[in-house]
Amino acid sequence: MTSSTPDQQATTPDTQADAAEVSAPVATPAAPAVAAAPAPAPAGLTARALLKQFQEQFPPFRDCLPLSIGIDKQILARLPDLDRKLMRTALGIHTGSLRYLRVMEKAKVRYDLDGTAGAEVTTTHREHATQVLQQRFKKEADRKKAEREAAAAEREAAAAEEANRLRAEKLNQLTAKFSRKG
Repeated sequence: MTSSTPDQQATTPDTQADAAEVSAPVATPAAPAVAAAPAPAPAGLTARALLKQFQEQFPPFRDCLPLSIGIDKQILARLPDLDRKLMRTALGIHTGSLRYLRVMEKAKVRYDLDGTAGAEVTTTHREHATQVLQQRFKKEADRKKAEREAAAAEREAAAAEEANRLRAEKLNQLTAKFSRKG
């Protein structure tokens, strides 16, 4: 699992990766992944576009399976002209997605680029996925709570302003009623 900072993980929405996955064509298991090797990545390729390419080309990305340790080396062996930084960013997006982390929580086996089962997922890695998910959910709950509190404070301020306006209006009416006309 490629590591990324909690800030990167927290700002990585799961929906775009899922949308890319849904639009990915379904490959047959018998089709070799090497035959579909794309040309070198164009200069304007983004990490999300590269991730979509991985999802189209490699079954573990498409099916959101736990990736084998060192998957970056396997990718570079198949796509040697690939920009390493861009690849690592795409891997970070994929492995930081909610869907991937949820799979990792319960996973038993990791998979290589061909979808072949490999090493066992350690308890440490499953626990890490659980911790990251808990942190994300707590952060999201805290954000929503802060939004609710801000909205409540705004409503209270608006109500107080309205009360002050009504008080001033009544005072003006009383002043006008009882003032001396000379």
